[in-house]
Amino acid sequence: MATNEWKKRCETEWNIKGISMPDGVDWKFVYEAKPFGRNLLRNPAPHGVSQDSPPPERELTEFPPEGPPRSEPEGDYTGWTTSREDLGYDASGVPPGVTICYLPNYSWFTLEQRVNLKAEGIWDELLDGFQPDIVIKDWYEESQLHESIYQLRVRLLGTDGQTVISEYTMSPTEELSEYSHSWKEVSHVFSGYGPGVRYVHFLHRLKNKFMVEFFPTLVTGSTVVVKPSKSSQ
Repeated sequence: MATNEWKKRCETEWNIKGISMPDGVDWKFVYEAKPFGRNLLRNPAPHGVSQDSPPPERELTEFPPEGPPRSEPEGDYTGWTTSREDLGYDASGVPPGVTICYLPNYSWFTLEQRVNLKAEGIWDELLDGFQPDIVIKDWYEESQLHESIYQLRVRLLGTDGQTVISEYTMSPTEELSEYSHSWKEVSHVFSGYGPGVRYVHFLHRLKNKFMVEFFPTLVTGSTVVVKPSKSSQ
């Protein structure tokens, strides 16, 4: 099939008339990559759970588990770069002179990945001129382990993969006065971010607790989607 025919297919399928579509772009690759409306993150549910079902309930065991203590939630982290930051033991709620057997040991578990927009089929002229909406979504478990259990940072990066063109961060404070165990949604739309964007760097941190047993905060539904249109905001 000729290049112009692939180009016409892209224009028709995504209704992108009036947007710069240079002849030098490999339109066959763009069409087959289908870059719009799909999740560009790999392995968006590394813990094997879905926001469409309630988070799994955890039961305390009568005795400490055998073997070495866990330091991160069980899961398949293919596609993610992970790291752990130990925050140490928390004795903030212990009155002076009181002796206790166990203290909570908190840690941050970080998952991150970088999306190469051009490798996903999105051409430079579209990003620089039209600047389509880039939609971010994430769901984290209301684990109630601490008042701060989740942090998100998403950056739109330039050609060098380092220069930050736009950034969104979120670090919510949890309400612990009443028990609640559900998924919490986080979302953001990047629009009008300016020319030069070539990468999306997605990073979230989850707080875990170890006190006799390991208690994680789970995450699911992590999403980066490029829309072939702009929001009405």
